[in-house]
Amino acid sequence: MSMTSGISSSLATFTAELRWDAIPAEVRTRAKHLVLDAIGCGLAARRFEFAAVSLRALQELGGAGPRAVVGHSLQLPLRDAVLANGILLHGLDYDDTHSEGIVHLTVGVLPAALGLSAELDRPGRDLLVAYIAGVEAGARLGAVAKGGFHQVGFHPTGVIGAFASALAAGKLHGLGAAHLIHAQGVALSAASGSLEFLEDGSWTKRFHPGWAGVSGLTAAMMAKHGFVAPAAAYEGRFGLFKSHLGTLDAQCDYARATQGLGSVWETLNVAVKPYPACHFVHAFADAALELKREGLEVSAIESITALVPAEVVKTVCEPAVNKQRPVNEYDAKFSVPYVIAASLCAGKFGLAELEDAALKDSQTLALAARISYRVDPDSDFPKHYSGEIVVRLKDGRELRHRESINRGSADRPLTNAEVEAKFLQNAAYCVAPARAKNILDAVLALDDHPALALEEVLRES
Repeated sequence: MSMTSGISSSLATFTAELRWDAIPAEVRTRAKHLVLDAIGCGLAARRFEFAAVSLRALQELGGAGPRAVVGHSLQLPLRDAVLANGILLHGLDYDDTHSEGIVHLTVGVLPAALGLSAELDRPGRDLLVAYIAGVEAGARLGAVAKGGFHQVGFHPTGVIGAFASALAAGKLHGLGAAHLIHAQGVALSAASGSLEFLEDGSWTKRFHPGWAGVSGLTAAMMAKHGFVAPAAAYEGRFGLFKSHLGTLDAQCDYARATQGLGSVWETLNVAVKPYPACHFVHAFADAALELKREGLEVSAIESITALVPAEVVKTVCEPAVNKQRPVNEYDAKFSVPYVIAASLCAGKFGLAELEDAALKDSQTLALAARISYRVDPDSDFPKHYSGEIVVRLKDGRELRHRESINRGSADRPLTNAEVEAKFLQNAAYCVAPARAKNILDAVLALDDHPALALEEVLRES
């Protein structure tokens, strides 16, 4: 395939030519709120063990540097800061998701764009343009696979994130389309992310977006200096989809990779999470809480069946023993039975329901053991991550509630005001209200200030 055709070329041209004034005001505003949401998640992650462990490792690996780590006084070299911030922003599974692509884009693209724009002393507008370019490309690339990555054990956040970050970093370096094609080709050999963490609740998922950011940063720099890489990174004989998906490549919609570039803005279709868990379980939490509000008592429940989209069963329903009795908070985040049971028992689902005491709650675990699933025949996944629960009561009655469109999705979005409220709630875990407000103001005014100004306010004072 020539260097002037194909998906890589189209995405490279779009990225190279994208300008601030060409981006609709609504998209710019939403992009800043997505950045704000991710930063809030990173601040809330500060008190968790994985954050401290990760930062100790990176500090020993690379020593001190000039780049900021969200919510910390520690500063690291550029690549280590990108990895650290990716871990922090994604670590609570509270960050945004592009629903169709089933990919967390902000937490890979933003750390790379933030760190590099500060390193290059670029305006905040340049940071935002690069971020939007990465999100627009990454969303489409994720959508090509139609959920296939999860079926074969790859985490698209790590895989797709490397390409999205490469384009964002290349944009900040001012690369033309020809060099951006090579950047994507380099990313092809760096993209990674295994779903094996689902088997034991281990921490590696948290590593994926930061590593994607580092991969993208590296790919862009190699391309800048003339490193030669494959031109058909996506549709080639050993390109992304054929190499990663195997026979599922046959279901891919390659046209989706470039559809609507510059006219349809996928940034507006990024879903902000109302709950700190896998997006696949959110509709089940809302369904359970709605029945709770209607008067359902836990003591009256005989059993519950969850109607689950077939494509997410491997992720949030199996193996059943792990999902009904999660051994750690990461298990719990990816468990339909636990999320339903905790929501019904606590009357809410937040970070507190992922603490050790909540995971050992006898009432919650007893209820989770009585929750099973069957495949939902009416699901329109991945357009929406629907959820329905059917409750059988001890008196023989049956109650049910369905959430056809998951809250937070593009068709039922959280408002920008709700995103700001979520940020302030998350920031409260780490910083005083006045400082949280300063960070919020700095993010929402990012287009009027240098990227360095945002990085400075994100450091622990």
